[in-house]
Amino acid sequence: QVQLVESGGGLVQPGGSLRLSCAASGFTLAYYNIGWFRQAPGKERERVSCISSKESTYYLDSVKGRFTISRDNAENTVYLQMNSLKPEDTAVYYCAADPYGSSCLFDYDMPYWGKGTLVTVSS
Repeated sequence: QVQLVESGGGLVQPGGSLRLSCAASGFTLAYYNIGWFRQAPGKERERVSCISSKESTYYLDSVKGRFTISRDNAENTVYLQMNSLKPEDTAVYYCAADPYGSSCLFDYDMPYWGKGTLVTVSS
């Protein structure tokens, strides 16, 4: 049973920080490409970040310098550290996994998804 469970969302003030976690079960995530996506009300879902099985990374232009993706293979977990949060970062954040891709160069459909965690940035 392949499962991905996101956690770490919540309400933070502008300029604050959150660390999102994506815990995997049923597979070893070190061998997968893992992506973070987000969707705000009325907007299209967008790819925020990605870390590949070869440890290459991708960041959406609007989060570069503020967000950092990492993995802890011992915990079978991928993290998204989010700093200097802005109101426009408010969205439901999802993690997704793909066993076949070896890079983060392209945004493509990933087969496994979590249920999401809500991040709200507001004063």
